[in-house]
Amino acid sequence: MYLPKHFEETRPAVLHRLLQAHPLGLLITLDAAGAPVANPIPFMLEAGRGDLGTLCGHVARANPVWQAQGQQVLVVFQGPDGYISPNGYAAKQEHGKVVPTWNYATVQARGPLVVLDEAAAAHALVSRLTDHHESRQARPWAVGDAPDDYIAGMLRAIVCIEIPLTSLVGKYKLSQNRSAADRDGVVAGLQAQGDGPSQTLAAWMQAPAGEAP
Repeated sequence: MYLPKHFEETRPAVLHRLLQAHPLGLLITLDAAGAPVANPIPFMLEAGRGDLGTLCGHVARANPVWQAQGQQVLVVFQGPDGYISPNGYAAKQEHGKVVPTWNYATVQARGPLVVLDEAAAAHALVSRLTDHHESRQARPWAVGDAPDDYIAGMLRAIVCIEIPLTSLVGKYKLSQNRSAADRDGVVAGLQAQGDGPSQTLAAWMQAPAGEAP
């Protein structure tokens, strides 16, 4: 992707926070004809596995994406984003040479697609995924809550995948190229809008070097 230096973020700990806060990634593979295929997949990041972490998830067995096993794939994660009006810039009052833009944070993750088609490995991964996503529930559901034969049938209908990451690059376009006064004005304008996405984008802009708070 086009990546000016002032928007580039390469620190794994910073990028991991975006993947954990926004786990729905767009998995991009190539089909047999070499055409790109995009599938939205919810991933769990296991940050301690490998130099850059490992993405874990599953897809329907009917979805041919898992047949890209061994392929170097791209997963795009989208963080907060929003329209930036030039009305917030202090420079608008100074000289008027300002235009609208769009702020956002995004991460591109790359690595080989690995298929876990052995029953025990798939069961273990699905259990970890469930425990991870259910952790915020008042009464977390567990795989063991369902009948064994039902779970066995469901596991046959899916394919578990992992992506050991070999590259992790972020683009945090959060007005780093503007003056402090302009950034403050943009933050104030976003906060005044009152909606959740604008509040989140304002919070990310206020954190040093585009780090998520």
